[in-house]
Order: sequence, then C-alpha cells, then structure tokens
Amino acid sequence: MRVLRAGEYRRMPWKNGGGETAEIAAFPPGATVDDFDWRVSMATVASDGPFSSFPGVDRTLTVLEGEGLALAVDEQGPVTLTPLSPPLAFPADVSASATLVGGPVTDFNVMTRRGRFSHQVRRFEVDGTLQLDMTHGVVFALAGQLSLWKGGDLGLHDSVLVDDFDSFIRVEGRGRVLAVWLDQEGD
Repeated sequence: MRVLRAGEYRRMPWKNGGGETAEIAAFPPGATVDDFDWRVSMATVASDGPFSSFPGVDRTLTVLEGEGLALAVDEQGPVTLTPLSPPLAFPADVSASATLVGGPVTDFNVMTRRGRFSHQVRRFEVDGTLQLDMTHGVVFALAGQLSLWKGGDLGLHDSVLVDDFDSFIRVEGRGRVLAVWLDQEGD
C-alpha cells in the first residue's frame, strides 16, 4: 500500500492534444499512453470535443467537479454525467465526444487493456469506517477528512495504491472516496 499525493501526480498532454491529464498511477511502471495495462488519471475538460481513442481499452469516467458533461458514445444519444452520477463504463476504442453542461469539469478516468486487466469503479460515503476487500486497486479521496487505518491522512484528491495487498484496506473519517478494483485477466 502506498499513498500518492495529488500534488505529485505526473502531468502530461492528452493523447489527442486537447488538454492535460494528471496521471495518478499506471502499470507497468513507466508505461506510456500507448502501452499501459491499466491507467488511473484525472483531467480538466475545458471545452467541448472528442475523447482520445485507445484501441483495445475499456474506460470508466466519473465527473468530480463542475456542472457536468453530456457524453455521446458510439453515436448513441448523450448521457449527462454530473458529480452525483455513478461512474460510466464504455469502450475507449469507439467514438466518444463531450459537450460541457455549464463550464469546465474535472473528471476521473480508469482505463484497462482488454485481455490483461479489467476494472470496477464505485463511489462510497465514509461515515466512521469503510473497509474494502481489495488485492489490487486505487482508493481516491473525493472529499472530507479521511485517514487510513494504521495512520496516514488523505487530502483532497490523494490516492492509495493497493498492490498485492493480502485482504483489505480501511478508510476512516467522514467524506467520500472512489474505489477502483483492478483485476488481472486469467486470475
């Protein structure tokens, strides 16, 4: 288990050049946007436009801040995502474009390469203690006063990278988190 601080995330341009992303974590270490097995990041979307295409990748998008965005995926009618919406999973290799509802948004992205990893993203309210069974994954602090069992405070947008952990992670306090389970295919 390792705490990753929001101020230390690696910043890089989007694959399509339309903005900037803050990479929270990726696997394998040193992977690029073209060869990751999994990747967790956040980005500010400041204008309408297409999403980058990632062949062979599945993606889940969660809006963290802002009024929201209308996301059209694979020529289907748009789905409006707000900070209260559940995470939305979709293939990252089909056409997807966003229209902002009322100004810029900050979003949270999880992407996994098909055949290597799969993922699940869920939002949780923490009021006391939240225990999550997790072997591989990321816990991302959305809001509130949170700490890890056995020490370590989590600030806004800090994360905990869980890698080969034996049983569970416990978050204490009051606030909200996103939990990302990363499962290696074939396990």
